[in-house]
Amino acid sequence: MVVSEDTARQKGKGERRHEMLCGIDAVLFDLDGSLVDSMWLWESIDVEYLGRYGISLPKGLQYDIQGMSFTETAIYFKERFPIPESIEEIKAEWNRMAWDKYMYEVPLKEGVAEFLTLCGKEGIRLGIATSNSRELVENIASVHKLRNYFTCIVTGCDVVRGKPAPDIYLEAARQLDVSPEKCLVFEDIVQGIQAGKSAGMRVCAVEDAYSSGEREEKRALADYYIDNYWELL
Repeated sequence: MVVSEDTARQKGKGERRHEMLCGIDAVLFDLDGSLVDSMWLWESIDVEYLGRYGISLPKGLQYDIQGMSFTETAIYFKERFPIPESIEEIKAEWNRMAWDKYMYEVPLKEGVAEFLTLCGKEGIRLGIATSNSRELVENIASVHKLRNYFTCIVTGCDVVRGKPAPDIYLEAARQLDVSPEKCLVFEDIVQGIQAGKSAGMRVCAVEDAYSSGEREEKRALADYYIDNYWELL
């Protein structure tokens, strides 16, 4: 029997998805760069915010703060730069600056909605584990009509340590009442992949232009790698 190229490709996707989801009861997603294409906006916000105080964006700042919770990042800015605002004022201003961008300029990663629907049909529990603020996460979930997919949303401010510590993923697993070894994590940055692996979970790295310079390290650390979620459909 001759199998068409399209049929073979679909079979390959199905086998890969089955391999990744075999024995998995919950799938956990990082938000920025993993669920939504948003990593680019935070550098522009940092440039604008620091510029108000006559401060140029230091080289390497984005790397230094990767994985930090929203509060940890605000503390870092407060301690490193001569900013008169309080920690809470810094966070509130970042939320305000990001709000419209998330509303109108940030799309879902390709194939996300379809993959979430597939997981739901297979009875897999879904959670978000993000370093972003709860206000922005809830906003994004509402804009893209994602809230009903997810049983839990955990932010870095809900746990003691941000990524690469495993705290946020362990807390998500606890809220979902699923053992860590039965969780699959989707992450786009090295620190997030390390957090998932340290939690004893399987991790799929997600391609993102923002972390393209770390692509090989991501591939080496993760159990799987995808360019987009269409690969799993």
